Amino acid sequence: MLKVRVIPTLLWKQVGLVKGVGFDSWRRVGPVLPAIKVYNQREVDELVLLDIVAHATGDEPDTESVDDFAADCFVPLTVGGGITGIAQVQRLLRAGADKVAVNTAAYADPGLIDAIAQRHGSQCVVASIDVRNTGPGQWQCFSHAGQHATGRAVRDWARELEDRGAGEILLTSVERDGTMQGYDLDLIAQVAQAVRIPVIASGGAGNYRHMVDAVLQAGASAVAAASIFHYTEQTPAGAKAAMAAAGIPVRSGFVPAPAVHALPA
Repeated sequence: MLKVRVIPTLLWKQVGLVKGVGFDSWRRVGPVLPAIKVYNQREVDELVLLDIVAHATGDEPDTESVDDFAADCFVPLTVGGGITGIAQVQRLLRAGADKVAVNTAAYADPGLIDAIAQRHGSQCVVASIDVRNTGPGQWQCFSHAGQHATGRAVRDWARELEDRGAGEILLTSVERDGTMQGYDLDLIAQVAQAVRIPVIASGGAGNYRHMVDAVLQAGASAVAAASIFHYTEQTPAGAKAAMAAAGIPVRSGFVPAPAVHALPA
């Protein structure tokens, strides 16, 4: 098993960060840059920054702000929201993004995934999939921040995105988002078993056990979370420690250095 990553998700709405429940992101939790600086010190493996209103406004991705954020971000940064063309991807990468997350635009133009992968490599493409449960063992993909049904079954869409060159999948349960009641393990397992690329579990983490279960029971390759880090005293380092205790390989750095005792005179 590859080392499992812990990835805080930052939901960016106009001038700051927000968080809510079920994609109803109404509660402001502070500005972007201080959050990035805090996470730099908290042993995170990566950060995901998603502009959650760009799909509705039609605005170009804010590369000027991304440039400012990236200058102070010392871990790999994935940026998503409002990406509709390869030129935007190039500008975001030049601004300092390491990867781009594509969601809504891929339904209208699946070839965008091919184009990004061919130009910049699969490692640059994070296919973001937002889903709702539509029946026992059934999940449908939704676009436009979870608002528009696409008619696509999640397993089929995940396979197509993989075939088109996506390097990993950010899989979010709309119903679990912000609830801190646990990830949808059945959903994660269905997608993880359908594809060969890494699946990042998102939506519902409320404690370290939820993260352990997403990996050991459902097959996630990484865990993304927001509310657990915004509203509780649980930390990315604590999540890594819990996963390591469960036998999950994680990136080193979270274990405190042993105390140094003075040698006898």
